[in-house]
Amino acid sequence: MAGRSRSAVYARRRRRRMSAADHDLTDAQWTALVGEWGGCAYCEEPDEAPQRDCILPISRGGRYTLGNVVPACRSCNASKCNAEVTQWMRRKKLDEKRFLVRQFQISRLLEERD
Repeated sequence: MAGRSRSAVYARRRRRRMSAADHDLTDAQWTALVGEWGGCAYCEEPDEAPQRDCILPISRGGRYTLGNVVPACRSCNASKCNAEVTQWMRRKKLDEKRFLVRQFQISRLLEERD
């Protein structure tokens, strides 16, 4: 039963979702996002190698776009998984309002630069 493990099924679904969506985040935009955030967007800890995290997860219809991606540390990215961001932040007792305001400001700033 090769290819029928839970992780293999999940990987196939993710590949289908990824190929079906129109992702338009450029490498330059990602670099600018990382620079503006200065660390993990959620816990605000500095991170040498942040991961791309979709605020609205790909499994829920999100895409890799400037307004939907933030840099996240490995711990926050793994913990959030495909949860809705505000509920996850409340559960983790993170500053939801600060995150949302910063995310809006940074996205707007970078959109104006483009």
